[in-house]
Amino acid sequence: MTSTTGTAHRTVPADLSGEHRPAIVIGGGQAGLSMSRCLDRRGVDHLVLERDTVASSWKNHRWDTFCLVTPNWQCRLPDFPYAGDDPHGFMVRSEIVDYLEAYRAFVDPPLLEGVAVTGLTRDGRGTFHLSTSAGDCTADQVVVATGGYHTPITPPMSQPLPPEITQVQSQDYRCGAALPPGEVLVVGSGQSGAQIAEDLHLEGRRVHLVVGEAPRVARFYRGRDVTDWLDEMGYYRMPVTEHPRREAVRAQANHYVTGRDGGRDIDLRAHAAAGMRLYGLMTDHRDGTLHFAPNLTESLDHADEVSESIKDTIDKFVTAQGVDAPEEERYTPVWRPAGETTELALADTGITSVVWCIGFRQDFRWVDVPVFNGRGAPAHRRGTTDVPGLYFLGLAWQWTWGSGRFSGVGQDAEFLAERIGSQRGLTSTGGRGDVCNVLALGS
Repeated sequence: MTSTTGTAHRTVPADLSGEHRPAIVIGGGQAGLSMSRCLDRRGVDHLVLERDTVASSWKNHRWDTFCLVTPNWQCRLPDFPYAGDDPHGFMVRSEIVDYLEAYRAFVDPPLLEGVAVTGLTRDGRGTFHLSTSAGDCTADQVVVATGGYHTPITPPMSQPLPPEITQVQSQDYRCGAALPPGEVLVVGSGQSGAQIAEDLHLEGRRVHLVVGEAPRVARFYRGRDVTDWLDEMGYYRMPVTEHPRREAVRAQANHYVTGRDGGRDIDLRAHAAAGMRLYGLMTDHRDGTLHFAPNLTESLDHADEVSESIKDTIDKFVTAQGVDAPEEERYTPVWRPAGETTELALADTGITSVVWCIGFRQDFRWVDVPVFNGRGAPAHRRGTTDVPGLYFLGLAWQWTWGSGRFSGVGQDAEFLAERIGSQRGLTSTGGRGDVCNVLALGS
């Protein structure tokens, strides 16, 4: 890959006081870098502000054995697709960091790291005012590219847990060796929870897993990775406006699966047969006793039903298209709960640690512009809001399944860059290339 943006160095001020730009991008992760690339290709003068450093969340908020759950070929940031020798493998944490840092060097963005944006307002003339740790500045247009996973959720029932029990969030978990000796309670079975529970289980720790409503998906079926089938079937190109659940899909838990060891299923039933303890949803903690809903069987069955329904869809596609694909036996449950555990006295266990894996809340309280719905989420159509000049990027299902991932964020960035660049007076005469060569669905 060769950059076509030129080599001229752009001066980025350390002090933003009094600075004005046609566009400012808030966030320097994969979304912000993609946005910068697409703005650059249109010659739009802009700044990118990152409160930490590029790839900091991948470096500091992933566990040691973390790897992608989507294959490497889906890493396709604007003008920078995966170019390694293992397209159907799954990059580990260090490789993801290398990929992002290489992209940062390729884009050469006008980036300020270590700058936190603490406030965003818009005046009566339509100018945006940003309060930052490097001074106050203004912009004609702003892209909030901070994604949608900001604050880890800790339920109220965590407070009365005994002080001798160590509690960590999924983003702070590294490995079992970093936790005190003893048994571990993992709360939540989405992508992070299922993988962390498995990580601890494979380390030989006794794991107690609170199973939620997240569905699962098979890693491989009928000779191919399921993501290959879904891509060929057009699922990843489906806009949210055509999804059966419409915008409700944005709140749907991700299917759990893993890219570990070359990719495989996560079968909680098999782990239970090997000693992992499974429970239904945690409902309360009183007087040293954890309480659970009697819905473990229902949750496990539902996860299996979703996985099998995806296989049904693949089967129909194979038949309709006449694809030569090997037949495969369907999944047979290897373990079923003998009964529902609704109470667990902590004193009767060896639990010394709890890992909370119940998701994240969006936190846009610093954005003082009326673009949010009653749940505090941005109201938008593919990142564009009703307030002219304010955009969002990197949100889950912003437009397609891949919007919050390496696979689709570039398409959304291109869509927004086209709109930003079309505004009168925003495009400088010193453009750094042609239009970003990325498919813009729905543009």
